[in-house]
Amino acid sequence: MSRTALLFPGQGSQFAGMGKTLADAHAAARAVFAEADDALGFPLSRLCFDGPEEALKLTENTQPALLTVSIAAFSVLKENGVTFDFVAGHSLGEYSALVAAGSLRFRDAVRLVRNRGRYMQEAVPAGVGAMAALLRLPEGRLEEILSRAAQGEVVSAANLNSPDQVVIAGHAGAVARAVELAKAAGARRAVLLPVSAPFHCALMKPAQERLAADLNATEFRDLERPLINNWQAREVRTGAEAREGLYQQVPNPVRWSDSIRRLAAQGVSRCVEAGAGGVLTGLLRSIDPALQGVRFGEQEDLEKIHAAFA
Repeated sequence: MSRTALLFPGQGSQFAGMGKTLADAHAAARAVFAEADDALGFPLSRLCFDGPEEALKLTENTQPALLTVSIAAFSVLKENGVTFDFVAGHSLGEYSALVAAGSLRFRDAVRLVRNRGRYMQEAVPAGVGAMAALLRLPEGRLEEILSRAAQGEVVSAANLNSPDQVVIAGHAGAVARAVELAKAAGARRAVLLPVSAPFHCALMKPAQERLAADLNATEFRDLERPLINNWQAREVRTGAEAREGLYQQVPNPVRWSDSIRRLAAQGVSRCVEAGAGGVLTGLLRSIDPALQGVRFGEQEDLEKIHAAFA
């Protein structure tokens, strides 16, 4: 029997105007934005709808904004009778996935990721860290390149996104050296990313330790639908496992390619990306072309959802 997974995007998918068409058309989506505004004590909804882009790019704003848009989209999917068997989220998106799975209350999640964004931003001074995307690096070369580039600094895989795309993170000098080595090794592209901090590497340990207190103070219920987590790309069903996964994902790589393969192995044939943009739907094609991907983040996407679930 065909199974469906809901996927939730992470940082990098944001844009001014996201979620507005859903809020304009659906009371359920408006209620999510209103709850976020109330929980945070400032008009996050206005930031999502109107920007400015510069404010939206601040990590402590980006993370709650993307979470809110994802849960607004999820609320409309639920309203339209979309059912699902699994959830997964890319980095920040794992919080959205846990809200959808009934483990985390939305109010708690939006406060957690507001703090998470701030802790991550403050963990590494501006200019000290960097991230880069390596596209179509010849197989088997990554570890050698990272080892040669380190020279006593941190550089490691941050996002194992697909067979064709790896994102690395660490000290700016080491990341720059890895980019040059990747180009020399035959990578199709190796480019620095415009990010404000080096996520998912050892430099995030201070953020991880600060986040631990917030996670431990938050209630995590057992999941109504299983999650495939970032940290181990394995199935999670209990609140305790969910909390541990969010703690461990901060300095460790996002094993996205493995997560999607795990979903496919569990009988998932259709994935719905709920939230801003369509990054995860695009990645599906290079991970497993047999998987059907549908994105839902704007009112105009609703037709595709109805067609997919007809």
